[in-house]
Amino acid sequence: MALNLQNTNLFISAGEARQIPSKAIPQVAFSGRSNVGKSSLINNMLGRKSLARVSSAPGKTITINFYEIDKKMFFADLPGYGFAKRSPQSKAQWSSLTDGYFTQNKNIDLLSLVVQLIDLKVGITDDDAMMLNFLVESEIPFVVVATKTDKLNKTDREKNLAALKDSIYIPKNTPIVPFSVLKNEGRTELWRLISQHTDIQL
Repeated sequence: MALNLQNTNLFISAGEARQIPSKAIPQVAFSGRSNVGKSSLINNMLGRKSLARVSSAPGKTITINFYEIDKKMFFADLPGYGFAKRSPQSKAQWSSLTDGYFTQNKNIDLLSLVVQLIDLKVGITDDDAMMLNFLVESEIPFVVVATKTDKLNKTDREKNLAALKDSIYIPKNTPIVPFSVLKNEGRTELWRLISQHTDIQL
């Protein structure tokens, strides 16, 4: 069952858990801190330039954006976390919506994979660690994508990738995919992993 990436659209921007689509197709969720490069990565994966809007103010939008791909799969773009300038009310809204995705999602059994983004230059933040712990404890399948690899020289890149592989927050044998939108690195490998978990071929 091959995917036609040209047949992709923004299905819904869900601002409340009750708006999560009930359509019974596999979901792949993208998680990461604000400004980690989620929108750019999703656009790159889908071969689009601006389907996923890159916010000029990180952390501004608090919705889960569901992109329907060829009516066969959802990409669920979870709101970015860890944005320091958010108000307490805004942080509470983020927590409620993200929690709702995992606890009130009618099709949580169709969540095939979480793509957890980590900024390779920054490394694992406290918020990243909390998310990784949640995924491990909830036994939700996930892969780690190390973003913005082009911002490091070869030595720092290898050192920081080794630190991810040795991290106590990432179980051994968890795939770690170096990714650069600028150099188009990691796209093929990430699609391979998504295909493996959803049984849908690109």
